[in-house]
Amino acid sequence: MSLPPGFLDELRNRVSISSIVGRKVIWDMRKSNQAKGDFWAPCPFHQEKTASFHVDDRKGFYYCFGCHAKGDALTFLRESENMSFMEAVELMAREAGLPMPERDPRAAEKADRLSELAEVTEAAVRFFRMQLNTSAAAGARDYLKGRALAQSALDRFEIGFAPDARQALWSALTGAGIAGDKIIEAGLCAKPDDGSAPYDRMRGRIIYPIRDGRGRCIGFGGRALSATARAKYLNSPETPLFDKGRALYNLGPARSACGKGQPLIVAEGYMDVIALVEAGFEGAVAPLGTAITEDQLRLMWRVAPEPIIALDGDTAGLRAGFRLIDLALPLLGPEQSLRFCLLPEKMDPDDILRQGGPAAMGKLIEEAVPLVQLLWRRETEGQVFDSPERRAALDKRLRMALSKIADPGLRGHYTDEIKRLRAEFLRPPARGFTPRGARNAAPVKPLTATRSTRLASAPDDAIAEAMREELIVATLICHPALLPEFEGDLERLTCRDPALSQLCAALLAGDRPDGAQADALLSLPHVAIAPPVRGADPDLARLCLRDEFAKHFARGGVEAELREVVEDLDDLADESVTYRLARATAARNESERSRLSDSTDLGEDRAALSNELQRLIESEIWVKRKK
Repeated sequence: MSLPPGFLDELRNRVSISSIVGRKVIWDMRKSNQAKGDFWAPCPFHQEKTASFHVDDRKGFYYCFGCHAKGDALTFLRESENMSFMEAVELMAREAGLPMPERDPRAAEKADRLSELAEVTEAAVRFFRMQLNTSAAAGARDYLKGRALAQSALDRFEIGFAPDARQALWSALTGAGIAGDKIIEAGLCAKPDDGSAPYDRMRGRIIYPIRDGRGRCIGFGGRALSATARAKYLNSPETPLFDKGRALYNLGPARSACGKGQPLIVAEGYMDVIALVEAGFEGAVAPLGTAITEDQLRLMWRVAPEPIIALDGDTAGLRAGFRLIDLALPLLGPEQSLRFCLLPEKMDPDDILRQGGPAAMGKLIEEAVPLVQLLWRRETEGQVFDSPERRAALDKRLRMALSKIADPGLRGHYTDEIKRLRAEFLRPPARGFTPRGARNAAPVKPLTATRSTRLASAPDDAIAEAMREELIVATLICHPALLPEFEGDLERLTCRDPALSQLCAALLAGDRPDGAQADALLSLPHVAIAPPVRGADPDLARLCLRDEFAKHFARGGVEAELREVVEDLDDLADESVTYRLARATAARNESERSRLSDSTDLGEDRAALSNELQRLIESEIWVKRKK
């Protein structure tokens, strides 16, 4: 609807911004100057204790020096109450006593008719509320008590009771002077085809009033108390007021809560919403007994950019989430998506809150997964992809799903994420020794103690080389008879740890190291489990020492050769550089060939490591040349 020129200015002139904002804040009177229209208060849009929120009544604007929120009275209503623009205009117009501009006569007539029907449904709300306190509603009260609903919750959600009588509501409303045709048009009663007296649609049920975003009662939901009822839940029929595919239970209060920073949580039913709200999750809504429709999805996005769909933890709940994916994909955009809160099996939000309280539910909401992960789960769960054909079919299904996303940028990000998930899912197992008969065994997860070791956390080769030095010294401490054979090698050993150097000096001096330093060395995990340290076989210890000394000196030689080549690069011909690097690499490869094992796998691993070293050397030379 278009507004005539000057209408909004007249609204702003008639309604002061301080009167609008003052309902949400407490003015700091020490800082404010009412005479000059200058007001200060703590900001209602973010948590603070100081008065950094400024309202200028003369100019009609507000500004927060903390979060930088700013605007006029209409903006404040929209932001603080999560209203639409026209709803804010209508509210200010009522306060100003200004009639809204004339509309099309037929539209005005329709609006008047809807207002009359809303008055009928409000009368029905009052009737159902009173019936909950009668003796006929004892079973309903017992049910609600069993669901742990306090009186405050019953009042907040206006829960009532429809007596199990054919014309209880009809008699009450007609007796109050309400026309019968309006009662029928509002969906409260139905007229039989045989022309007999109309009858109540809701009978013997607990009643949940359904309100739209403006707070009007547009329909009702009813839960049967009898186990023999044809339908456990029954909604009002489609009426000029009520379209269940375009409405959400608890929409108005949830919109206000989301405007204050709460997440929008979409649960399955009335009791789930009530339980969530009572637990502090006030941004909870529910579709009305059907799968979420496109109109409801768009309505959610008007409230919050990323609603959280809380699925019941059963097969039906998961299927509902899978169906919602196909509905949402064509509508997704950079600023509107979905997350999914996957509840434990056979549990709903009410069950979670009963067993674990708000903290348990809050944790599940924080762990809600993005839509792309549920899409991946839908296409892969319970399937085996052990052939090229099955993997190709998976790729085809994923391509078809992603092609539905209209926004090209978002589609590209979805494609990248699906590629990442696919690579992780289809990645072959890590190469290594597998015991005979254990090919199909579940992969063994690394222990926490293993992940925290020095070698696992090492950023480069430095830690591994330091561990080699520790093993050499520990072996000589445990096998002092081998010291004369390796005395020359020990003199050349370059230790990174000063404490280890002191132990080497003691060994060369002919003393057997003992005390705290030696004990600390021998207690290191990688030393304590090493065979040459634990065992008494001098031949094994001799073989290990030769191997470790050779690796140590070869690695040191490569590092020294690299330093010299880089330093002398400007004076060397390319052939000389190549020769020296090749010689150093060959020496290092020879030393890495363990005397303890000549297995093909280890040889391939060492060759890969040597190639990596060669690339490192060449990159160092290239950097030097660039300089």
